[in-house]
Amino acid sequence: MALSIKNPNVEHLITEVANLAGESKTEAVRRALEERRDRLVQRLPAASRGDRLRRFLEHEVWPAIPRKILGKPLTKADEEAILGYGEDGT
Repeated sequence: MALSIKNPNVEHLITEVANLAGESKTEAVRRALEERRDRLVQRLPAASRGDRLRRFLEHEVWPAIPRKILGKPLTKADEEAILGYGEDGT
């Protein structure tokens, strides 16, 4: 789906942000929209905190985990390494 920007001020702003960020116009618009969405989600009522947490995990945490690791249980050693425990348990 193509998007046609007919407002010269918006076109200028997109170009300026893309240049400042060193990214394409498409990437600049995508990131700006994601950032705005995330800010708007923060305004949701407390009842939707679980939804916000799920979205955070889906968009920020899980994509950073290598696919080969997803869904596999952690060993005790893995958990301790993540928590920063040494061999002596501290």
